[in-house]
Amino acid sequence: MAKIPDFMCVVAVALIDEASRVLVQQRPVDRQHGGLWEFPGGKIEPGEGPVAAIIREIAEELNIALAAENLFPVSFAASAPEAQPQIMLMLYGCKAWRGVPTCEVGASLEWVDLGALTNREMPPLDVPLALALQAFLIRS
Repeated sequence: MAKIPDFMCVVAVALIDEASRVLVQQRPVDRQHGGLWEFPGGKIEPGEGPVAAIIREIAEELNIALAAENLFPVSFAASAPEAQPQIMLMLYGCKAWRGVPTCEVGASLEWVDLGALTNREMPPLDVPLALALQAFLIRS
């Protein structure tokens, strides 16, 4: 049986279109946090940095190509100290990519107006990131 890690680093991306809408993904119902809306992304693999991980994860999950120079850090969120495993989720933003996002079987994608982003039911770590993204984009 595989050992559950004590700590995981996870990366996600907020794809932002020309109308300032953000792409969110609804998790398949048979997975943890099933049915909730999140920023697409995934775990950083051993020996991989966060930017390489988000480029790989988004290619796998959404079938689009991101370039490192188009990614910008937005914020991060961490699980409660007593949570097991401890999780740190880093959110990047991106306004340019190649291809049309398509989701995996059992998931859904939707472009959401920035102001309505926090109206979605999201996993606990995505909620503060959605608020941080709103503040970040309003400032910039």
